[in-house]
Amino acid sequence: MRTHADWTRLAATITPRTRAWIDGAFTDAADGATFETVNPATGEVLAEVARGRGPEIDRAVAAARASFESGVWSQAAPGERKRVLLAVATAIREAADELALLDTLDGGKRIADTSAIDAPGSAAILQWYAEAIDKIYGEVAPTAGGDLAVVTREPVGVVGAVVPWNYPLETAIWKIAPALAAGNSVVLKPAEDTPLSALRLAELAAAAGLPDGVLNVVPGFGHEAGQALGLHEDVDVIAFTGSTAIGKKFLEYSSRSNGKAVWLECGGKSANIVFADAADLDAVADFAVAGIFACSGQVCSANSRLLVERSIAAELTERVAARARALTVGDPLDPDAGMGPLVSAAQLERVRGYVDAARPVARLVAGGGAVEKNGGFFLEPTVFADVPTDATLWREEVFGPVLAITPFDDEAEAIRLANDSEYGLAASVFTDSIHRALRVSRALRVGTVSVNTVDALDVATPFGGMKQSGFGRDLSLHAFDNYTALKTTWFAGR
Repeated sequence: MRTHADWTRLAATITPRTRAWIDGAFTDAADGATFETVNPATGEVLAEVARGRGPEIDRAVAAARASFESGVWSQAAPGERKRVLLAVATAIREAADELALLDTLDGGKRIADTSAIDAPGSAAILQWYAEAIDKIYGEVAPTAGGDLAVVTREPVGVVGAVVPWNYPLETAIWKIAPALAAGNSVVLKPAEDTPLSALRLAELAAAAGLPDGVLNVVPGFGHEAGQALGLHEDVDVIAFTGSTAIGKKFLEYSSRSNGKAVWLECGGKSANIVFADAADLDAVADFAVAGIFACSGQVCSANSRLLVERSIAAELTERVAARARALTVGDPLDPDAGMGPLVSAAQLERVRGYVDAARPVARLVAGGGAVEKNGGFFLEPTVFADVPTDATLWREEVFGPVLAITPFDDEAEAIRLANDSEYGLAASVFTDSIHRALRVSRALRVGTVSVNTVDALDVATPFGGMKQSGFGRDLSLHAFDNYTALKTTWFAGR
């Protein structure tokens, strides 16, 4: 098992790719513009990256369209697409340490997570979709007489994928794996805070045999490259993961351009409901801590609201607070660090604003302060108890390591408080009663309910939300619905 020193030495050998990847080659921005990507653990500049804007998006979309229309990928036999994508998955596994380090250096994610979960998980997800390619069938519809009506799935064409900075590699794979498997060509716009793993992924995919123009990566800012992609008249689908506010912009871009389909996976304010009949409070406390402090709380489905039945609220609050105080905040290259930094100085200040706003109205039981460490963007794991349900901390997505706890008196109140949110991405329920688990999970207006665990996730099950958490679905075979169109072909009998 690698040590802190081992990962630090390996990190020094990494050479980031910094130019856009368009039509099978790295390229500078047309005007030579760049932007800085920063290491959140130190505040130091990692690299100057090509600043893609409208001209680069135009070139990438043109390359994607040309590759799609040529049929080199869209018309390739299912077995051939499967072969190439399996080769790309192998390439990801072989470069797993490098990809893990890129996301750790670029985004501040713990190397313990990027090396054990994100990089190998990305390869596994891509492999899963590659294996699914030749196992998806069309339909024959019932018709009268001698007619024959067949229903087939066709690739939609050019897919624009816009992904966030909290899971840079893995969320990119969530979008591009089913899109490519279905035969589409893709233009990927990674988050400006974390573009490096996506650029390396494109290079690996090309070396593994993905044809030129089928996968293009344009780094840049949302209001420039992202907007240009959303407004582009020759993009057929946008797949977006990010904040609800920006998701709404992509709906606007669609209405202002060609009415392209837009699939959104947006913000969340997930409730974790703990009933008094959950006997193992130590296990519940462990899950509660993992549900909010993983990835420094920068997870759309983070269990940021903890609802606890009043009779056990004081006891569970203390157990959670003790665990939060015991978490070690440190260098994300250290496998023993319990939590790393936030992604940027701006994100740190934003989260501190929520903490400061909560101090007068709630009871701080753990953390609350910044951590001075090597110039990085660190915050203590923070827990507030007795948070009013009309408080900003309770209602808004913080996207940081801040937990809000409030008690409830009965099942009906727990359901009401959990559902009283503009978001509906995920929730957790802890109870030893299967009957209560079924009742409550059915009543919750969210995309995923995890019973006696948190953030349950697998490539075989769909992930997405309700209400203002969006309406797209990543993962599972259902993701193909985002990137295919149903075509009916009717043969009239004679």
